[in-house]
Amino acid sequence: MFEIIFAIALFLYIIQTVIFFRGMLKKYHRIDDSALPTATVVVAARNEEDKILDCLISLNKLDYPEGKLEIVIAEDQSTDNTRGIIKTFVRDKKRFRLFEVDGEKKGLKGKANAIAQALQTVSSEIILTTDADCTVSPTWARTICSYYTDDVAMVCGYTNQTDNTLFEGMQAADFIYLLGVAAGTINLGKPLSCIGNNMSYRKSAYDRIGGYESMPFSVTEDFQILAAIHKLGEYKIIYPADPGAMVISKPCADYPELYKQKKRWAVGGLESDIIGFAVMASGFILHLLMLALPFFFSFLAIGMAVVKILTDYLFLLFTHRLIGQKILFKNFIAFEIYFILYVFILPFTVIFNRRVVWKGRKY
Repeated sequence: MFEIIFAIALFLYIIQTVIFFRGMLKKYHRIDDSALPTATVVVAARNEEDKILDCLISLNKLDYPEGKLEIVIAEDQSTDNTRGIIKTFVRDKKRFRLFEVDGEKKGLKGKANAIAQALQTVSSEIILTTDADCTVSPTWARTICSYYTDDVAMVCGYTNQTDNTLFEGMQAADFIYLLGVAAGTINLGKPLSCIGNNMSYRKSAYDRIGGYESMPFSVTEDFQILAAIHKLGEYKIIYPADPGAMVISKPCADYPELYKQKKRWAVGGLESDIIGFAVMASGFILHLLMLALPFFFSFLAIGMAVVKILTDYLFLLFTHRLIGQKILFKNFIAFEIYFILYVFILPFTVIFNRRVVWKGRKY
């Protein structure tokens, strides 16, 4: 019976993975440089004194038509020297503007509050967001904005992480895996997830949905924007696999920080629809079966486990190639062990306690 259940779960998992990859392969038309719209990059920063400078330096290198790009840094009441670093850096740079977040407005909290306040001062056609612990490629804004044909309201991009250690490499592989799934589902017209450190949308679409002010509080504010724009049913949301739109993020420094990140995402995932829960349930069941292997040992079950691992490896290998990245096999092995464990454990952490701690704040 165990082998039959394992075989069914594995079959569904492989079909699901193929569907994700098929979505990732979709290609999209790009507009000429002469038609690039006006754009604003918005970065919310809170207590990032050890990271913000690298972000600012990379943003300063963005290649975009003169007079069409501004960069707004929303300093969110930091208790360290983040504000001082930003103020010094932007002083003589005309594309940059420091925006100081003024408390909480209209029930908004955290990052959503910071971005919402900053966007009230923005009139550009396109809004791009990234995080203060990220660095962007010089071609990032130009590449993302080149996909804004008339029928597109939202464009997402891939984020990789630095992988100087095995712990970092494990996180980097996990990031690309999750974004590959997000890209595949978005490109097939069923958005399940996105990430705010490489996200963009039309300001007019943001205004149409009423902005963050019209939404209930969520610890995953990026997914709220995605879901609201999709619900309009008037525009395309796309996730092109384009190396020119790459963002690099700093990984979590240790397991407690990683746990907080994963829990925040899991709590946000509770806002998914039935398809989102079906995808999560599929992974949970198969990984539960993987953990049960020692108690139901057979060569057939071991063979199916190898097929599952090979499926994950091929998905990651080809996803990395699509975005011009490479994955080390040792990082994949670390990821696979970690992946099996956290997909099984994480649901139990949010069932009993949905409290989230992020950037020194509790939600």
